[in-house]
Amino acid sequence: MYRPAQEQLLKWKTAPRRKPLIVRGARQVGKTWLVEHFGAEQFDSVVKIDLEKRRDLHVHFGDNLDPRAIARHLELDSGTRIVPGRSLLFLDEVQACPRAIMALRYFYEQMPDLHVIAAGSLIEFALGEISVPVGRVQYLHLYPMTFREYLLGIGNEVAAECAGQHPSTVDEGIQRQLLAELKTYFFVGGMPESVKAYRDSGSLLEAFRVQTEILGSCREDFAKYSPRVGRTCLDAVLLSVARLVGEQIKYTRLDENHSGPTNSRAFDVLRKARVVHKIVSCDPSGLPLGARANERRFKAAMLDIGLLQCLCQVPADLELRQDDLLAMYRGKLAEQFVAQELIACHSSELFYWAREARGSSAEVDYLVVRKGQIVPVEVKSGAGGSLRSLHLMLDTYPNCPEGLVLYSGTYATLPGKRLTFLPLYYAASAGDPRPEVV
Repeated sequence: MYRPAQEQLLKWKTAPRRKPLIVRGARQVGKTWLVEHFGAEQFDSVVKIDLEKRRDLHVHFGDNLDPRAIARHLELDSGTRIVPGRSLLFLDEVQACPRAIMALRYFYEQMPDLHVIAAGSLIEFALGEISVPVGRVQYLHLYPMTFREYLLGIGNEVAAECAGQHPSTVDEGIQRQLLAELKTYFFVGGMPESVKAYRDSGSLLEAFRVQTEILGSCREDFAKYSPRVGRTCLDAVLLSVARLVGEQIKYTRLDENHSGPTNSRAFDVLRKARVVHKIVSCDPSGLPLGARANERRFKAAMLDIGLLQCLCQVPADLELRQDDLLAMYRGKLAEQFVAQELIACHSSELFYWAREARGSSAEVDYLVVRKGQIVPVEVKSGAGGSLRSLHLMLDTYPNCPEGLVLYSGTYATLPGKRLTFLPLYYAASAGDPRPEVV
């Protein structure tokens, strides 16, 4: 299935100031497939070394990190010549050998013509244990398939093209069709194997089976985290986060059988594994948003909407009958969808606005940056619903040019109130696109 990240890899390959690339992302978002597919298309040969399976090769990343010596050893083991400019060296599951990550700086300094890519699902844990080669590597972040990628993945190129166009240029009937297709995406989700299962079988049940397997493998990973936090606590915190999407979180609420500090450590472990995302409250009076963030006040989102509904056992047969996407699972699926799209296409750091005053609290779901300005984003069930918090924020912060409302209807504007209503499927384009390779 086509992934836009393939174009990003191509730009990396031909960039004059290319550095070794680390592909980061959660388990089973398609990192290995992406690199192998790219390598097969763009290089004469690909030397793939799985450092989790081949722990016997860790010795080549011992005291001597000379890249030429490492390349010679890997040539002998793979039986394939590694030729700069013609070969791709792919170090998969690189977190299993942290010194292989350290070696990337020397590939950059001493063998700059060789294309090197590293990938792994738990890289964040390894990066905390070594000296990261800052300025010597680049990063590509891979996430579950967005709604547009899903449409391409199931073979609906026309719908994908329409979904990428500004809704003001798209017929209202087509907008409604895309919203109807989005309902299916809420349950299939964006994990590539789940999308493929649905595409090949046309059955949601097959997609659900894949999601169950993925969640099972994530839980098996918890055993690797056990020195930090117990598996039972991690499992409980993961389920609580899924159920509390869109709500402000307190650590004590995540697992009543463990203390707040223990739950906090469990949450941080899940963040490092990229299974959950932390969405922090901040003051939107200026950029960058993170400069005025309040880390103690936060919400969370899951890695993938399909995994969320599977974990929470959302009754698909009942929810799919809902006409309003915002009514599905009490609006939590819509909030998860918007967060997931913004993280994949806009920024890995997502924020929201919350104000607590005596007798008067207010909250706006998300904040994005567009053309150098902060734009509040609300996820609401209809154009006629209450938008008190959004109006309050626009009145309080005149630096915010307008508010965006993502809902289950078609494109509309209220210029006098500085509001634009966008169909929910267009969430990914609410903010500026994220940098491709950094």
